[in-house]
Amino acid sequence: MKKIEVLLRDNVPSLGRCGDVVSVAAGYARNYLLPRRMAVTATIDNVKMMQRRKGRLDAEEASLMADIESKRTVLEGLSLVTAERSDDQGHLFGSVNAGAIAKLLAEKGLETDEKHVRLDLPIKTVGVHSVLIHVHGEHTATVSVEVTASES
Repeated sequence: MKKIEVLLRDNVPSLGRCGDVVSVAAGYARNYLLPRRMAVTATIDNVKMMQRRKGRLDAEEASLMADIESKRTVLEGLSLVTAERSDDQGHLFGSVNAGAIAKLLAEKGLETDEKHVRLDLPIKTVGVHSVLIHVHGEHTATVSVEVTASES
């Protein structure tokens, strides 16, 4: 099986990152990588061009990671409090779901979609509960949600 060297233009899972020169089967390069513009032939001119592009991509990635980390830091120490109707044993008549937690976050000035709130089941008891908030990719933050019994 003939192998050729190609220069990756994008990050390709289980193959390499942008700017890497990798050796792949000729058919894989010809039928998959090259038509999708994920790679180019590894020439000296292409390597120089890709080094400039890789520098820009690395700067963008560093900026994105800084934004993600700052959002995680803000969310990580956050404690939310809500008052809900409950019985004498502490069971809520309703529940606190992802939408309610997203509203609580919005009240604190943190706009978050309810699809980013990770709850296995809605909260149905009074007490302090830990809730995961999806920030980006594999990054999550844990928010403390305290559910108290309301007066009425």
